[in-house]
Amino acid sequence: MVMSVMLVVEAAYNSAISIAVRLVGWRPERRFKWEPLGGDEEKGEDAAAYPMVMVQIPMYNELEVYKLSIGAACELKWPKERLIIQVLDDSTDTFVKNLVELECEDWASKGLNIKYATRNSRKGFKAGALKKGMEWDYAKQCEYVAIFDADFQPEPDFLLRTVPFLMHNQNVALVQARWGFVNDRVSLLTRIQKTFLDYHFKAEQEAGSATFAFFSFNGTAGVWCREAINDAGGWKDRTTVEDMDLAVRATLKGWKFIYLGDVTVKSELPSTYKAYCRQQFRWSCGGANLFRKMIWDVLAAKKVSSLKKIYMLYSFFLVRRVVAPAVAFILYNVIIPVSVMIPELFLPVWGVAYIPTALLIVTAIRNPQNLHTVPLWILFESVMSMHRLRAAVAGLLQLQEFNQWTVTQKVGNNAIEENNETPLLQKSRKRLINRVNLPEIGLSVFLISCASYNLVFHGKNSFYINLYLQGLAFFLLGLDCVGTLPGHCCI
Repeated sequence: MVMSVMLVVEAAYNSAISIAVRLVGWRPERRFKWEPLGGDEEKGEDAAAYPMVMVQIPMYNELEVYKLSIGAACELKWPKERLIIQVLDDSTDTFVKNLVELECEDWASKGLNIKYATRNSRKGFKAGALKKGMEWDYAKQCEYVAIFDADFQPEPDFLLRTVPFLMHNQNVALVQARWGFVNDRVSLLTRIQKTFLDYHFKAEQEAGSATFAFFSFNGTAGVWCREAINDAGGWKDRTTVEDMDLAVRATLKGWKFIYLGDVTVKSELPSTYKAYCRQQFRWSCGGANLFRKMIWDVLAAKKVSSLKKIYMLYSFFLVRRVVAPAVAFILYNVIIPVSVMIPELFLPVWGVAYIPTALLIVTAIRNPQNLHTVPLWILFESVMSMHRLRAAVAGLLQLQEFNQWTVTQKVGNNAIEENNETPLLQKSRKRLINRVNLPEIGLSVFLISCASYNLVFHGKNSFYINLYLQGLAFFLLGLDCVGTLPGHCCI
């Protein structure tokens, strides 16, 4: 119950700050200097006024999306002689590797300064690729580094809107843009993901940027000052959240971050349940593990105020990386179901009713367009809390799986436009067996059993309606009954 109070206070704080920012019309330009760059960059006029920028695109067997990201990067409005596109290809598939290299050669023939870089091994995964990319001689000539994952497609004016913040504010290390999604309306799964990520961007990152000029780098759709990367110690592969790791270390060196909510970069959401689970496990496990590794560094930092240290350790790490998954799973999927069979176990109404309602309101208030999916989002998050808690425990205790890295599978714009469908239920028994998720099935049996007991023996509390719905959610996701559906069939 104490942890649930911590969680609702944190969520209410983030939402209140983000709403206040919108109401007063606060923009980063009011706090940080920003001036448009002069000259016509397409004609090469005043090219010297533009700093050298390198765009890094790390990829690994990205057959479906490699053309999208490379093409978008090559179409950025910036003097050609002041821009370097670096494709960091860790692909192990020779066919894909050859296609990526040919694509780079094609753009190079059009006059683009594009570099195709590979490694002998995948040591360090994405962090290792980014670190290796910074070691090239041409990379050392660049003042700023923009990073885009293989499925991200920046608008042509992305650099024109972000780089000036870095040029005119010597203490700013990172300018982070918001993610947009090309497939957020393809299925119920992607709509639910959008609700989760909208809260992250609209509340958490906006609040962190407005109050402490600190938030987590999202690993993509951002521009870094190369000096800040070097000052923070460069990229490290000690966790699966190399982006968050660099952000925290740069902050401890005194650097500040800017979040631009009105600059959106298109990307792709995971289109299958298992892909989403792997992504969330990597994020949750890495964040918890970084908390373990950085706690003493934060406390000992001399360039960070005490208030900012409290915010980083309590709000950014403890509540979001540990408390949130613990409350979501242990309280709502274990304690409340068990309470219906133990009359002596007293659960105050404010803990089981008022706090969940408050959390629902502060989340939904920043996503008014998704109100109709919020009930389904709650049930889905109840299931995901199991994976996030397991990941957080693995990260805190450094269990065997804490440093596993699995690339999220993409389908690309073409597949989305062609309405590539994954039916809700597979007809083949063999396919169905392969898709069964036993932990979800086990929790569904537990929750439905508790709900049935509560229905027959009411006792003091009646939670059976909620428990039946939670059990049904676990059961459907246990059978992997979620996938890509035509837009007109979406809820």
